[in-house]
Amino acid sequence: MIALVGCGTVGGGTALLLTRDIKFLKEKTGLELGLKYVVDINFDNARAIGIPEELYETDLNKVLNDPEVTIVIELVGGLTFAKDVVSKSLSAGKNVITANKALLATFGEELFGLARKNSVSIGFEASCAGGIPIVKAITEGMAVNRIDALYGIVNGTCNYILTQMIDQGMSYNKALKGAQAQGLAEADPTLDVNGMDSAHKITIMSSLCFGYNCELDRVSVTGIENIDIYDVKLGTEMGYTIKLLAIGETYGDKVSLRVQPSFISNQHPLAKISGPFNGVSLYGHAVGHTMYYGRGAGDLPTASAIGADIISVASGAQKILFDNYKYWPDLTQKPSYMDQSEVESAYYLRLNVEDHIGVTATVTKILAENSISISGISQKEARFDEKEQKSIPLVILTHKTAKGNIDAAIKKLKKEQMISKKIVSIPVIAQKSENIK
Repeated sequence: MIALVGCGTVGGGTALLLTRDIKFLKEKTGLELGLKYVVDINFDNARAIGIPEELYETDLNKVLNDPEVTIVIELVGGLTFAKDVVSKSLSAGKNVITANKALLATFGEELFGLARKNSVSIGFEASCAGGIPIVKAITEGMAVNRIDALYGIVNGTCNYILTQMIDQGMSYNKALKGAQAQGLAEADPTLDVNGMDSAHKITIMSSLCFGYNCELDRVSVTGIENIDIYDVKLGTEMGYTIKLLAIGETYGDKVSLRVQPSFISNQHPLAKISGPFNGVSLYGHAVGHTMYYGRGAGDLPTASAIGADIISVASGAQKILFDNYKYWPDLTQKPSYMDQSEVESAYYLRLNVEDHIGVTATVTKILAENSISISGISQKEARFDEKEQKSIPLVILTHKTAKGNIDAAIKKLKKEQMISKKIVSIPVIAQKSENIK
């Protein structure tokens, strides 16, 4: 039997699948999947979607002490109470299914170890990309592959905002308000737009891909709050699309984890992912490039992933995988990390300069002194800031170079009187080459 803890948006969708669609699930899987408890302190949403009231329960201990309950689904979110629910459930010998990426990215090693100690398992398909079955793709579909890189658009809120900026020419603030009006962004969107939601997800996925216990605090994170519509438009003119990318890469025996707004070519597979959709690209040594696309959030899409975990646990498949797969966080070592200053990519730079002879020469000289090669440079029409100060936008595309070189050059450029202190720097990420061998 199943107990669902938390009946909000995703919990409601899950409860709906386990009540409305229960006959279909039995016909398809042959499994008896009974929902025995819906645990919450407020049942307004449960009532609104028609969940039977005989399932309502406010006492978690009743669930923990019920021997019929073998699966607890944690959908309360956050860290404190959610960790309490998961820890107590595992300690009581219950399998746990969760969509809580923050919990697993922060306490994954501890919780997976607790599950192993109590001979149960944790299912978390819904934690990384909503309805996209990316965890099963990594742990099962690509099990024979050495995965050396993954690139993901894994936050639907950010992708929707950036899509509106690209397609409709909206400012960031206007696009954010539109996302909130449509229910695609929280009233407080901080964890989405500052990149931390994506950081949680890339931590979990990279651990599974690379066989290391990757750490959340080693992810370099930049959000989309400071993206200027002017740069979005210039990027579009040059054949680029801006995306918030979650990136995990291996460099020999080192790992690089980062979340950053990036320009990618309009021909890049991830460039086609628009609105609230998600997409993840994986690169394996045997299969090459594979890509996964779908709805990254929402009640039923996320419930779909939770349902897949329910079936895996109920059929015994999850326990077999949990016992035999060796890339779980409690079984692996922490990696050595690539210094972010050494990570290489091409860059888009925008400088606002005074209209004086020699300023371009000064800029190119400083870039050259920092081992930065220019692939293209253009001067745009003069602009005026809020103080009516005139400046000339100078847009530069570099060849591939280390981030440390870019940072050092920007530091020097800001010391020049003819150059504005605000310098825009956006990585340009090329599509990774396949290395099948």
